[in-house]
Amino acid sequence: MSTNKSLQGNGETGVPPASAWVRFLRSYGPTPQNLTLFDEYVAAAVSRAKIEPIKLATPLLEAMIRHVESKAPGSMLIAGTAGDGKTYHCRALWTHLGGEAKAWAAKGNVKELPLADGRLAVFIKDLSEFRGESSDLPLLRLEKSVLEGDDSEIVILAANHGQILDRLRDLGERHGGRHPLRTPLQECFLQAGPAPDRLAVFDLSRTTTRKTFEEVAKAVAGHPQWSNCSNCPLNADGKVCPIDENRRRLLGEADGGQLASRMGDLVEIARLNGLHLPVRDLLALCSNMILGYADAKEAKDNLMTCADVAQIQEADHVSKASIYANAFGANLPKRRTFDGPVFKAMAAFGVGEETTNGADGLLVYGKDDARLQADFARLVASDPIYGAAPGYLAAQDDYLEGHEGARLEVGAAAFMEMLEDQRRRLYFTLPDNEPSYLRWAMTVYRFAGDYLGIIDTLAAKKTQVNEAVRARIAKGLNRVMTGLLLENAHRIFIASSGGFTQSRVSVLCDHETTARRQQGTGMAIKLNPMTGRPFLEVQLAAGEMNKVDFDLTPIRHEFLSRVAEGALPASFSNECLEDLLAFKAKLLRKAEIVRRNGVRDDDEVDGEDSAMTLDFIDIEPGGRGLVRPVTVRAPA
Repeated sequence: MSTNKSLQGNGETGVPPASAWVRFLRSYGPTPQNLTLFDEYVAAAVSRAKIEPIKLATPLLEAMIRHVESKAPGSMLIAGTAGDGKTYHCRALWTHLGGEAKAWAAKGNVKELPLADGRLAVFIKDLSEFRGESSDLPLLRLEKSVLEGDDSEIVILAANHGQILDRLRDLGERHGGRHPLRTPLQECFLQAGPAPDRLAVFDLSRTTTRKTFEEVAKAVAGHPQWSNCSNCPLNADGKVCPIDENRRRLLGEADGGQLASRMGDLVEIARLNGLHLPVRDLLALCSNMILGYADAKEAKDNLMTCADVAQIQEADHVSKASIYANAFGANLPKRRTFDGPVFKAMAAFGVGEETTNGADGLLVYGKDDARLQADFARLVASDPIYGAAPGYLAAQDDYLEGHEGARLEVGAAAFMEMLEDQRRRLYFTLPDNEPSYLRWAMTVYRFAGDYLGIIDTLAAKKTQVNEAVRARIAKGLNRVMTGLLLENAHRIFIASSGGFTQSRVSVLCDHETTARRQQGTGMAIKLNPMTGRPFLEVQLAAGEMNKVDFDLTPIRHEFLSRVAEGALPASFSNECLEDLLAFKAKLLRKAEIVRRNGVRDDDEVDGEDSAMTLDFIDIEPGGRGLVRPVTVRAPA
């Protein structure tokens, strides 16, 4: 393939016109030499490449500007984890307030800017840049503004959560006590408590959601520099450039944004499970989705550049650049996959390894099975690049026809890897209304769609949670509470074993309530506005003190749903089981309090102190549990 004619875009000859941009984007990817850890590097790289930077949303910038312009007394803390965009926000605020880009880029971690209201804005770009006791300097300046009431300066400090708490602890210990800002800041970070007086806290770690991923994907895949690809011979005469193909798919040109939306689902499930994915990680993910390649011999570090594309096209290996495999880091060596939190999080969904009989039947036999050929044509063959690619069809034929090489371990392993990639592609491409092939069934979170549906329903405040979903949660609770294979979905048994053992089989019903809130008691499913997660609220009697809450994370919801469907608790997650047993213990304690405060004393029957009634749970042939009172009298 010849590319030695003059190409537009960067003024070079013999070089694809988008190559400078692609090299820059590659620096965001999961390479061993990733340098995008520093905002300063990004600014310098943009200047060298003479390209427009990636413009990302600054979700808290407007609030920061309003705070400064309101002339509120005190200072400002821009907090978060590594990669949340603290320095990025800091630089954006500096620019908005009139600071010059050259002054910001100059050496020095402290920048000062006189404001129109007479105050001096002191920007501390990164607390981690200060070492040892030198870190006292910015903190002492912060103390002067926040604790001593000095309004001549507004300190704008960017710091990681752990760093500022550690520095405040050390500073307090060196001065013989606990620093007055440490406790309120710790509560602010961990429990979303109020910020200290005269210190406005902007926590960027609370801003990353599925919307963040979709914005990052749009900023990367829709960057103006991609327009140069229209002038590239690698993308002409029927040739498929995998880089341009991937960025078009991420942009959603053919599927209306379904790929990005489903990636957003995964990011959201990870977030709701307590995993924070900063913007830097999402940039690495998008870079890998576009530039990832499965063979490091043909693309260094498994990330393509424009210079690699001609060789890939000539070898007819475009399918090795599948964006659907790249989304889970399948193109990367396992060590590098698990080094990056975002790829570790994506790999944890098991997409590619998890499957259904229907999906595998379609992928393996669909081309030849008359009953599946229509589905195969619609769902697989319709994508000749990453679906029914020549390499996959050839490997499929060899495997089915029993060629000796294909049946050997090495040959079969190659086809199995292709099959995993096809499952990943199906997760992203299956239509929502495809009952024969359910995309969530191809992940370890088979009930994640229902979980996200609970959140959407509760957020809309218009309809009740789907009854089938509520019933499944109640059924799972009953099975964990009792250790019995109960089918009850409308009532919840709070059961014990009647002794002090750790037995997980409990046949004594201490309390019984409804699975739906009725007349002020029973179970309700509500939404926590701080976490964005649903939680179960079980009210055993009237009054605020008679309820117990249970935070329903995605993995806990999956656990309850799997148990309700017949899985053994220990086969899924011991941690989830322990969480549910702790919830059960809280309910038992609350049930005891309610019973003591009630008008009836269960330890007396007909006034006889020597008798007591125990409520045993019996199981009918259909699996329905019933409470059967049994009176026990002490021998005379």
